[in-house]
Amino acid sequence: MRTVVHKFGGTSVRDSAGRRAAAAIVASALAAGERVAVVVSAMGRRGDPYATDTLLALARAEGPAPVPARDEDLLASCGEVVSAVVFAQSLRAAGVRDVVAMTGLQAGILTDAHHGEARILRVDPEPVRRVLDRGGVPVVTGFQGVTEDFEVTTLGRGGSDTTAAALGAALEADEVAIFTDVEGIMTADPRIVPEARILSRIHYDETFELAHLGARVLHPRAVEIARQASVPLRVLSTFRPGPGTVVGPAQEGGIVDRWQRRDRAETVVGVTARLGLANVDTRANARGPVTPRQVFGRLAEAGVSVDLMNVFPDRTSFVVREGDVAETERVLASLFGGREAFTVRRGLAKVGVVGSAIHDFPGVMALFMDALAQVEVEVLATSDSHQSITALVEEGGVERALRSLHSAFRLGGEVAGSAGREGA
Repeated sequence: MRTVVHKFGGTSVRDSAGRRAAAAIVASALAAGERVAVVVSAMGRRGDPYATDTLLALARAEGPAPVPARDEDLLASCGEVVSAVVFAQSLRAAGVRDVVAMTGLQAGILTDAHHGEARILRVDPEPVRRVLDRGGVPVVTGFQGVTEDFEVTTLGRGGSDTTAAALGAALEADEVAIFTDVEGIMTADPRIVPEARILSRIHYDETFELAHLGARVLHPRAVEIARQASVPLRVLSTFRPGPGTVVGPAQEGGIVDRWQRRDRAETVVGVTARLGLANVDTRANARGPVTPRQVFGRLAEAGVSVDLMNVFPDRTSFVVREGDVAETERVLASLFGGREAFTVRRGLAKVGVVGSAIHDFPGVMALFMDALAQVEVEVLATSDSHQSITALVEEGGVERALRSLHSAFRLGGEVAGSAGREGA
């Protein structure tokens, strides 16, 4: 008997119609003989009554004093509790007799004490397994856990995906299905690139890169947990039936060697972008030497993450999120003794291409740069890894860049990840 974890996002459980559609999916899986554990997000998005952002706004509106992180986690966790109880009732209305709503604590999800961005330390699968073993359906709150001291924590953005992946790993599930409002992982954002297509299969590593570079279908932490446990993920729509995208280690039936094609335009499986970045340049300081080690060390102490680092004899350049610019400026002004030693350029973005066959394949970077040059997108900096190439550009050029890259790497036809080039 297959064991599957079904995770339903906020748009899937937002209203009664969505919950009925989700409940029908669970009921169908049960009728097919599968054991089903469910993970749910809070209902809806910002502005909806029980969405996480709406709940947090209630406390923040009471006065100028910041809400303690511990209290914010306690409040934020309520959205998933409401969702779990309501969806449990939706399942009963669909004819599922044995349904148990469970908090993160009741489901055995133990985290560290980093409020707002807690990391799962371990999952005790026994509470959920007991419900499954008797033929019941556990409905677990996503996004939340508990510390060893029984303090409620939340897992940060995408936390419900992380919960589902961790629970699937602990249960040794056959599959974790992430139900959302899109039909799968696509080669690009279809709102920007109309020719974008759904990937039928894609490797864990490529999915992680796409998520890290800005694609918002799956959270990178969820992908990493699934990869470590070799649990396949499937991304599909609650509202439009279809096979979705399978995220896994290999193609069913064998390996496709894409290096053998020797075609640089066959090396990429998707393009994506990450907005809201700023570039910082620091120059040699007349008041005394400040080393890159000091710069990055002080920023790390302040909780500022840096990217695209370049160190030169007379200057250091790096990228931060725009939300971290104020803290970055404060740290650097203190370190350099003023603001004349650094400049900040806002309104930037990273555009990137992802594919496991990029590494050691001549001509891929040339094709990447040509695609950006053809649409007059200035490249401010670049970086690459074993399976991605990214460029720092102005936000105004992102749409042109993505369309050109999608076309240059021929992603508008039949595509799939390194696990196979099956048609979408």
